[in-house]
Amino acid sequence: MTKSTRIALCFLTLTLVLAPVAKSQDGYAGAQTSLYDVPPRWLIDMPTAGTFPRAFFDVGFRFYNNGGALANCDIGLADRITMGISFGGEHVLSNTDPDWNPQIEFNLKLRLVDELELFPAVSVGFCSQGFGPYHDQLERYAYKSRGFYAVVSRSFFFYNWTAGWHGGINYSREYKGDNDKDINFFGGADLTFKYNLALMLEFDAAFNDNKSGVTDGFAGKGRGYLNMGVKWLFTENLEIEFLLKDLLVNRRESDTFERGVRLVYIDRF
Repeated sequence: MTKSTRIALCFLTLTLVLAPVAKSQDGYAGAQTSLYDVPPRWLIDMPTAGTFPRAFFDVGFRFYNNGGALANCDIGLADRITMGISFGGEHVLSNTDPDWNPQIEFNLKLRLVDELELFPAVSVGFCSQGFGPYHDQLERYAYKSRGFYAVVSRSFFFYNWTAGWHGGINYSREYKGDNDKDINFFGGADLTFKYNLALMLEFDAAFNDNKSGVTDGFAGKGRGYLNMGVKWLFTENLEIEFLLKDLLVNRRESDTFERGVRLVYIDRF
């Protein structure tokens, strides 16, 4: 077992085991800690400027095509700092041997500026987790990891509706196979209805994933990635998300858009 694997397992074990202990010590007993008490940290694939409050955490599972599954755990180290780990692979939900991703991935986000009346929240971060199958020869995921990024978010409120607008810039480190080092831009929005449903929409320009002649055609066509999803607050702490990805069919190896499901449990120490 590698050193990074051992560190990740320790991190995940401490998160799951210590949570009920800390909860009993501080008198916390079932307060709402999900969709409307913490800001969204992600839409579908793109980050927002939101971070976890201190001592909040989530455990998530994403299921995607080819029997793929991706598990993640994030924790609020401070009100402005969120850190997490993730690991998964293809054929996890199948009758064949799993094709695991090559390593555990990490993410770290720092909120530099809180949202003000006339100014958006601003965060910077790094995320090494991409999405979809991993191509060993090209050393990249089908949907490249965000890498280094900066993102701004702005919230709007109207009666029982809450909307958020997000936009950012990123530089992915997954360029060894296609030598596509372009700076990339992304943007999106989320809209909540009646406190238990949220609609998510995002567009990734994918300027760093549009080269032709890539091995196995493992690249985009230059259309960008348009994704959308519906988030359902099933219980106070459990979110169920239905995801539709690559609606423009930008992937060269795809015949249609991708469907997926994500489950997220949120709680606090």
